[in-house]
Amino acid sequence: MTRESLDVERSVESSGSGQGPNRVEITAPASTANLGSGFDTLGMALALHDTVEITRNGQEPGSARVSVSGPGAGEVPTDKRHLVVRVLHRTLERLGLAPLAVDVRCTNAIPHARGLGSSAAAIVAGVTAAYRFAGLDVHAAGTCERVLREAASAEGHADNVAASLFGGLAVAFSAENRYEAVRLEPHEGLAPVVFIPRSESETHTMRGLLPANVPHADAVFAAGRSALAVHALTARPDLLHVATEDRIHQDYREPAMPATLELVRRLRNAGVPAAVSGAGPTVLALPPSEESPREVPAEGFEVTRLSVDRSGVRIREFD
Repeated sequence: MTRESLDVERSVESSGSGQGPNRVEITAPASTANLGSGFDTLGMALALHDTVEITRNGQEPGSARVSVSGPGAGEVPTDKRHLVVRVLHRTLERLGLAPLAVDVRCTNAIPHARGLGSSAAAIVAGVTAAYRFAGLDVHAAGTCERVLREAASAEGHADNVAASLFGGLAVAFSAENRYEAVRLEPHEGLAPVVFIPRSESETHTMRGLLPANVPHADAVFAAGRSALAVHALTARPDLLHVATEDRIHQDYREPAMPATLELVRRLRNAGVPAAVSGAGPTVLALPPSEESPREVPAEGFEVTRLSVDRSGVRIREFD
């Protein structure tokens, strides 16, 4: 996959020696997955970002000192157990390199455990940092695919990480036991609105609510709606209300987040395309304008308008 928008902004020109930088700064966007009908296949990047600065510190290899501001502060580990550090070291190991000793500064804006891809953003930061510390060019032919597969392997699915990596709309799939994704350009008229509750959810818990099998009719319905969703999100947003209908995951999760599903139904009954964002409990709405319908009550939810992030992960390097 060609990755023109995976920009590397060098503060110091590379010497061409293959030696990676001493410090990298990764900015990764939030993402919303599924978009109703595209369960585990569709993801879209949103303009809400976490920034991670990672610096080699010359201490014991494999050690880490982590500081966190914003969502997750005081809750996540501040040593080598932090997700960014674990992914960084895992990726370096898979590249055949020794773990680094690092200082990590996380400036977070993406809410944790709300269905907005906070873990995907952290994983993307860890993987891309590892590749750059290894002196590997993320623009090189084949490298983007490797970065995606590494990130998706850590996440367990590719929709969120692909959106965070590449920006725009991602169609994720598996082929020959490998994670793949195609980036598409979302329609310029999309105006996402997210309704973020105070409650949290864990993806693995939400997946546990899904049945092992679904009726054939529901599978056929989902296939048609997800195909339509790709067209609606890229060319015909007037079709989004129909295209975001779902029968295979949202209702099964209602016992764990009844307020979320109630809000989805209220919005849809008001004519607004709406769906659970990822595993929830955030609600994604795609109204035809930037204004959220005022007649739809959303008590208990913080309403935030976000644009689509069309660039994906951004990397700055310092030697």
